[in-house]
This record gives sequence, structure tokens and C-alpha cells, in this order.
Amino acid sequence: MLKHLVLAFAMVALAPFAANAEDYKEGEHYDLISPPIRTGSGDKVEVAEFFWYGCGHCYNFEPLISQWKKGLGDDVAFIGSPAVWNKPMELHAKAYYTAEVLGVLDTLHPVLFQAMNVDHKRLQSDKEIKELFTANGVSGEDFDKAYGSFGVNSQVRQANSRARAAKITGTPEMMVAGKYRISTRKAGSQANMLKIADFLIEKERAAGGAE
Repeated sequence: MLKHLVLAFAMVALAPFAANAEDYKEGEHYDLISPPIRTGSGDKVEVAEFFWYGCGHCYNFEPLISQWKKGLGDDVAFIGSPAVWNKPMELHAKAYYTAEVLGVLDTLHPVLFQAMNVDHKRLQSDKEIKELFTANGVSGEDFDKAYGSFGVNSQVRQANSRARAAKITGTPEMMVAGKYRISTRKAGSQANMLKIADFLIEKERAAGGAE
């Protein structure tokens, strides 16, 4: 009798997890990317977030995804991938990769979001972006060297190619393992985007996508 009770309890306890797994369906809650995109994270499961500093939805998503990233396993690599649909967005993508190259992304990432969404700065010139960096402790010389570098411009081009290959239609969107695209529209909410990302990470682990 006790054995049956334990088994029954275990089945009930696991039921929500099974239901969640069954609930997330390709084409309904997330999309398959075909052909898949080659990632640069080796054996790790790569998760990319497509975003734009001027996107209010991305600004609201930032606290959620920042907290979520802290719980990722060592076998998962997270990358930011700024969307580049026009010239101003190209400047904002350059700002992202400049901050990354200079090792100040943790500081400048929220500053750039706040500048556009709270302070209503448009950041449509190199000068405006430079002023934001120098106001936050980056020397003008270091900024110029990184901002105009081949490496930063190359990363901007790669981000643009990545977004086009993933066929993103808005921001924020996410990509897991170069195979799956998650949008707020299909996920239903930003919180659900992260739950679906967790589900797809586990799917990759089960398939041997991460060692």
C-alpha cells in the first residue's frame, strides 16, 4: 500500500513537468530555424537574445533576463545580439560591442537602455554615444579606438547576418542552439519566453547538444 502511495505521489509531483514539456510545441510556442545557424560556442548550448536599446519591450525584459542568466548552467553560453535594421540601430549595435570590447558592458548596457527609454535620448550620432561612454568613466581615446575598430564593425555585421538568418521579426526575441526562435507573440509573455528557453536547453542536453 505504501509503495503504491509513494508511486502515486511521484506521478502527481512529476505531472506538471510532463505537462509543461507537452505544452511547448514547435510552430505553436516556438519556431524551428531552417537551415540551422552555426553557433560559435563550441560544445555549449548557445542562447542568443535579439534586442534593441530603443525598444521599450527589451527595456522591460532586461531585468527578467538578467536574473535568468544567473541560473544558467556552465554548459550554456549566453550572447546578446543587437538588431540592426537601419543606420541608427547600427550605431547602437556598435555601442554594445564597444562596451563589450572595453570590458564595461555590465555598466554601459543598463546605461544605454536608460538613455533611450527613460531619458529619451535618440543616440543617433557617434558624438552622442561617445558622450555617454565618457560620462560613465571611459576615456575618449579608448572609446575611439574600440568604436572604430575592425573587430567591433565585424561583430556588428555578424549580428546583422545572425538576425537575418534567424528571420527575427521584432525584439526581443531569443534563439537557442541556432535551431529554435522564441518570440513574445508565440510565447504569450516575456516570462514564458524564458520558460520555453529552459525547455529547449533541456531538449538540447537530452539530444547531446551540450557535453
